[in-house]
This record gives sequence, C-alpha cells and structure tokens, in this order.
Amino acid sequence: MRKELRTLSAIALSAAMAAGAAVPVLAEETTGAEQTADTTNWEPFAETVELQIPVYDRGVEGVPDVTNNYWTNWIQENFGDKYNIKVTYVPITRSDVLTSYSLLAAAGDLPTILEEYDYPKVAQWANDGYLRTFNMDDFAAVAPTYYQRMVDNNQLQYTQMNGETYFCCALRPYYNTSYTFQTFVRMDWLKQVGYDHVPMTRDEYVDAMTKIMDAGICAHPGGGTMVTGIGSDQSYDYRQWPLNEEEWAMYGDYNIPAFGWYPNKQFLYYANQDYNNGITNPEYYLIDTEQEKTNFINGESYSYSGYISASMDWLTAFYDANPDAELAIKPVVSETDPTTGQTPGYRTDNPFGMMVGFSNNATDDEVKAAWMYMEWLTQPDNLFTFQWGIEGENFNYDDKGLPVSVTDYSGDYVQGYNNNKDYWSITIEARNAGTIEDIISNNLPHDLPQDFTQDIVDWYYDKVKVAEAGWGIPNCLYSVTIDSETEYQQTLTELYKEIRDEVTMCTPEEFDAKYEEDAQRFMDAGYGEITEERKEAYEAGNSTKLPNTEASEVTLDD
Repeated sequence: MRKELRTLSAIALSAAMAAGAAVPVLAEETTGAEQTADTTNWEPFAETVELQIPVYDRGVEGVPDVTNNYWTNWIQENFGDKYNIKVTYVPITRSDVLTSYSLLAAAGDLPTILEEYDYPKVAQWANDGYLRTFNMDDFAAVAPTYYQRMVDNNQLQYTQMNGETYFCCALRPYYNTSYTFQTFVRMDWLKQVGYDHVPMTRDEYVDAMTKIMDAGICAHPGGGTMVTGIGSDQSYDYRQWPLNEEEWAMYGDYNIPAFGWYPNKQFLYYANQDYNNGITNPEYYLIDTEQEKTNFINGESYSYSGYISASMDWLTAFYDANPDAELAIKPVVSETDPTTGQTPGYRTDNPFGMMVGFSNNATDDEVKAAWMYMEWLTQPDNLFTFQWGIEGENFNYDDKGLPVSVTDYSGDYVQGYNNNKDYWSITIEARNAGTIEDIISNNLPHDLPQDFTQDIVDWYYDKVKVAEAGWGIPNCLYSVTIDSETEYQQTLTELYKEIRDEVTMCTPEEFDAKYEEDAQRFMDAGYGEITEERKEAYEAGNSTKLPNTEASEVTLDD
C-alpha cells in the first residue's frame, strides 16, 4: 500500500476565512523578454512516471486535437523528457465537467490532477473521495514559486476543507474588475430609433426595444436562450443593500439558482414582462448557445455577450454579414435604477483561478510530478512560450517590445482554444504583458471594422471605480462540505429549467402565484435542506464573511 502524504493542520481555514475576502496582488507589468531564476532544479525520476492532466475538449472547430498537438508534444519534450515523466492529457467535456470526472472515477481512471473553477464542484470531489489530502509544506518544497504566489495573494485560506488540505489555487489577476466578458449591442439600431447612448435603466431598455420592434428593425430584439440551470439567472444587482450576511451565506450561490429568494423573483418578474411584451423570442427555450450567437450575427437580436480574445470568430462573422453595422460595448452600471431598485452590485470572480486537486488513486511520485509541472509552467519563460507561441508564427513584438498575437494563425504551431488557455490555466487565468491597456489591446482582434480597445479600457477603469465603491461581492465559500448540495444539485438544476420557463411564460396576472407555488416545489426538492445546511455552516464560523458592504454611488465621468 502506498504511503499517504501527511495532512497539514497548521492552517485553520475557518479562522482565516472569517477575516474576509482576499485582496489580489495583481500581476506585475511584464514583457516577453523578462526571465527569472530557474527554480526547477529537480533530479529526474529513476523510473518513468505517468502524469495525467485534464484538458477541456470544447468541440470548437479549428482547434487541434486537445490530447495530441504541437504544444502537448512541446510539453513532453521540454518538461517530461527532462524529468522522465510521461505527460498524458485527458479530455474533459466542458459542458458537463462533473459527469466526465464521475465516469472516470467509476472506471478507476481519474487523472493525476483534477481541476475546476467552481468551488462547489471541487468540494464535491473531496466529499466523494476523489481527492487525496497533502502537506502544504511538501508542496512548497517542490513548487516554491507557485506556493509563494498563493501566500502573497492570501489564497491559502481556500486550500482546506474539514481541516484537511486538498487544493492549490491558480492566480486570477483582476478578479474583482474582470474585463474579459463583454456585452456587445447594436448601436446602429439604437441610433435609428433616436438613442445616442446605450440604455442603462429598465425604462430606457423597454422603450428602446419597443421602438426597435415598432420600426420593424427586429421582431424580438431581446433574443433569448434556453436555461441551462448551473450559473443561470444571476440576480446580484437586485439584492437590497446593505446585504444581509446570513442570507448571502444561505442563498448567494452561483451553481444553484436561488429560486424563491427575492432577487431571483425580481429578476424573473422582468423576464416575464419581456416575454409577454414580445421583447424576448417566444421560442427562446429552443435556442442553444450556438444558435444564440447565430441569431445575433443574422440580425435577430440586439445584443450578445461573450469572452474577448485576440481572435473572435463570431465578431468576424457578424461584420461579414453586417458590413455597415455599428456595435457598442454596454457600459458599466454605476447608479441605482430609481424605478426598479436595480443596483450596480455584481458578483466578483473568486480570488483564485483554477482550484487544483490530486487524485486519491495517484502515487506519491505521480503527485510530485504534478507539482513539478505546476512549478515548471509557472516560470515566466515557459509560461510565456505556452501562452504566446512562437515568434514570427503565433505572435510578433510591437514597437514597445510587447507580444501581439497573429490573428487567425493556421500554421504548424496553431494553439489550442483561446491561446492554449485550457493548458496553462492551471497556473494563471490570463495572459499579462505590459500595462492593463496593453493587456486589453493584445486580447482583442484588430482586423475588424471597429476597434474596441479604448471602449474596454474605459470600461475597465469604470469597473475599478465601482469595485472601489464597494459594489463587488464574491460568493460565500465554506470550509466544510455541504452534503445536501451533492445530493440535490442535479435534481434542482433540472427542476429549475422547468419552473423557470413556467414563470417566464405565464401571464403577468399569474406570475406571483405561480412563482410562490414553484418556489415551494424547489424548497421541497432539496433547496430547503441546502440553505439550512449552509446556515449552520455560517453560524458555526465555517464560511467566508462579507467584505464591507457599505456601498456608495459612483461617478464615472471624473
């Protein structure tokens, strides 16, 4: 029987978490030429060790085989061969991560590394026995750079559950002011109906959409897409301030929509209005994410939200189909809507990127190989190459000495999805080279009729002001497992899809009664047990606490 790594008892997570949310140490300004001393001076393993690493298989057209491409071979040649490690990549379905891992676990084939962004998912793995515990001092000895960065960013408080160390945390720069997800709107349509700005209040939005419909520009400009359950219907801006900390701990989750809590009801009240007024596509429940994108490209919806990158195929397709169109970035909300009470409140990202755990079936040498990989990839020269590729092929340097990706590169060194992100996200969540202005510019395409660099730079600085005013709130995390979440999450996810559509498509007169009826169904199906168990964890001091919620109004034009 293999020797288990010792567990770390020196870090009391519940006490550390009670101190509040972590404040990030932002990535320093860097250039591609910057190097640091090599800390990876390990001896090769005496016998070959296999390191199995998960990678998302997103099924995106034009992306090379995620398990066998130039870059997986590059890792093997530059890291694996040097230390007698056979590096194997294991495809994970991005849309159904939990099922992918559960099937591997059932077959006894869990990869050495298990990684995910969402804390409840990794907590479930720990609760289900997928993960082994480890000694953080042992990790620090093998991966000092990675470990010190966790210390610098106050991330050690998120590495334990039930007093045992399970996780390492990747870095997420700009976690509370993230600029990478943007909403693009049809500014040309707005101008046609008399608007010189993007509507920001509920009344303005309804007025603009109604005028667009009346003018025959678009039948259902609000568009719409089917509800998937997990991550759906985030109603953070409908919460009443100052926030009630106990309610935040009980209901403020990302993975299970809080059906029955007042912000969710307010959110769905307006969804019901939009459906009944024809703003929403009446067949939204049949529209998947790809069709939603296609509808925007084809002029069948007013807006589309997505992640920005140096190559955005859907924006290219949009301008090919609409060469005279004008888009705008939806601005940051900075004031409370006087009519609806909708606030600038929003959910910040977690103060960490990927949460990384290690299979309970992995040997000590396999876990050490995983730690070596994480440390090796964190070295700036290795990370830079993996993120940016080959000079003259994937990128070129600009006149400031900063890397600029080659748009739509298709040569021998083509990278994986989003510049290989699904590989290097184990150490950091974004490519950072230069100032924030440089970083944003390098993460946008520059071969389109419109350049959104300055718009998103302005958006970022506006977001900083909103964050500094206290409107950004993270989700509550727990240092103990919430067993009922594991038991009921899948059932509630499927039920939410059903009842969400019911309250959206009922008549306005039926809405209140229908919502209350379905809220009780949701509670009876397990949500009541989940919220009660979360409350118990909160009262016992086994959860994070709210940061200062004395939010203030924001002025963005100073």
